Amino acid sequence: MRGCRRAYRPDVQARPVLCPVDSQSLPNWFGDPDAIDNYEHDAVSDAFQSLLAVDSEKTVGVALVRRHFPEAAELHLIAVAPDVRGRGVGRALVERIALDLTDDECRLLSVHTVGPSFDSEPYAETRKFYKGTGFCPLKSTTALTGPALL
Repeated sequence: MRGCRRAYRPDVQARPVLCPVDSQSLPNWFGDPDAIDNYEHDAVSDAFQSLLAVDSEKTVGVALVRRHFPEAAELHLIAVAPDVRGRGVGRALVERIALDLTDDECRLLSVHTVGPSFDSEPYAETRKFYKGTGFCPLKSTTALTGPALL
């Protein structure tokens, strides 16, 4: 049917490994080997909740959430396989995270990324995605390592 998207229902798994998403295939966002190593370490850390989006037993997306306080959490990482981008995988992950946090009485979910003054098409797409899932800008920076809430 034209215009229909296949619905993705992420399964929550306690300790997934980041590798199944193949972060190396997302060089515009995850081109720094040290950052990839850090995310892979975080994916198995007790400090993060990990969610996987799975389609026919293939991991197509991953998200890591860190709970800083009972009422506040951070979307630390979200990555979607390039061949399924735009099909609702990222949105399904964010919606599941928001539902789980709301059910646990968390009231704030933040995400850090570079602001619009950092000239990058991939990050412009990232900001558009976050805005489309309900995040709003709070602070801007041009440094990749500096925090900016969106």
